[in-house]
Amino acid sequence: MKLQTSLLALAAVTMTANTAAAQTEIDFWHAFTGRLGELVAEQVETFNASQSDYVVNATHKGNYSETLNAGIAAFRAGEQPDILMVFEVGTATMMNAKGAVKPVYEVMADAGADFDADAFIGAVKGYYTTAGGEMLSLPFNSSTPVLWVNRDALSEAGIDPDTDLSTWQKVGETLDALKEAGHDCPLTTAWQSWIHLENTSAYHDVPFATQDNGFAGVDTELALNGPVQTQHIEAMGQWAKDGKFIYTGRRNEGGANFRGGECALFTESSAGYAGIKAEAEFDFDVRPLPYWEGVEGAPQNTIIGGASLWVMEGQSDEEYKGVAEFLNFLSSPEVQAKWHQDTGYLPITSAAADLTREQGFYDENPGTDVAVKQMTANEPTANSKGIRLGSFDQIRGIIDEELEAVWAGDKSAQEALDSAKERGDALLRRFEQSAR
Repeated sequence: MKLQTSLLALAAVTMTANTAAAQTEIDFWHAFTGRLGELVAEQVETFNASQSDYVVNATHKGNYSETLNAGIAAFRAGEQPDILMVFEVGTATMMNAKGAVKPVYEVMADAGADFDADAFIGAVKGYYTTAGGEMLSLPFNSSTPVLWVNRDALSEAGIDPDTDLSTWQKVGETLDALKEAGHDCPLTTAWQSWIHLENTSAYHDVPFATQDNGFAGVDTELALNGPVQTQHIEAMGQWAKDGKFIYTGRRNEGGANFRGGECALFTESSAGYAGIKAEAEFDFDVRPLPYWEGVEGAPQNTIIGGASLWVMEGQSDEEYKGVAEFLNFLSSPEVQAKWHQDTGYLPITSAAADLTREQGFYDENPGTDVAVKQMTANEPTANSKGIRLGSFDQIRGIIDEELEAVWAGDKSAQEALDSAKERGDALLRRFEQSAR
């Protein structure tokens, strides 16, 4: 009896090993930690449990910049993953990485997958497709900036928590009232370049760069030092001087300050929803990103941030079939609706948005549809479709340096933006040469 039991146990182990060996492994490198990392792990586990042919191995490789750099280094070493998460800033770099990527539309076609690029909402799809509408990478986490409001902080300062914050003029009045009430952090922000220059430009329908913000060619120059951008940065510089805008860092350091109840207003990604809902011990709501009243064409539409999934070259046909199946799984209405509701990222397909609405999520969670409306209220223009520049990660670093000089009172807004243009244009010329 003992021998029979042992043989059965051995057979079970052998069968399990053979099954595991038969599965094709798909390596997926991403940049998420914390709650978002947990949700990605949940998606991967759900996919792996849904079928037996493939197993996706998800690996965190650092922040967005570090993940992109890790992918580039791995490709050069011939050790690239099947799927690499790349933030939107790296789109032009990936498009021009000759021989490094296999476009998603080719992956899907070769695998015989039922895939329709037109199912994705226009404001998202346009960023990751060719001029002919062919999808280069799969939109994964797409967000847009909004204004987060600590309602309790406003009430404690004697301000109506429902006060109008639709324009920067109105926000300025509220910051005055908060400061007068003794509030230590009236306003903070995350991702200063993305929100206060890139999106400010799009929202007011003015160019951030020439050549349709880089979509029409790589021979582009920055245009971020125009009157609208300068007006905005000048106002924020004055708020910083007056202690009404508190700068906390280049990425999302301000998120902890807002979630901890220290700051009253916070400009951040719509995807801040996951962390704010989990941690905030105060009444909050989300409002549209403010705009400057009096600027013709404003508000237009904001643009996306986040990342997409690029498929790397050099993999087997079987791996590509598994990649196609996994990407289709991630794009399904049920998975996308849950992702949108859990995180605050945009539903990347119309079907996911419709399903979320049918499930009553927007009715039960007022404000969670603000980002969707803000992105889709108007048809994007050449100035508001997005920004696709080479060396954009490095250009953002330059912009960060120059904005920090404004916040510190070391430069005027015009001086800083003129310098950012001059320094950034030099990088664009180098990228143009490399892309030929």
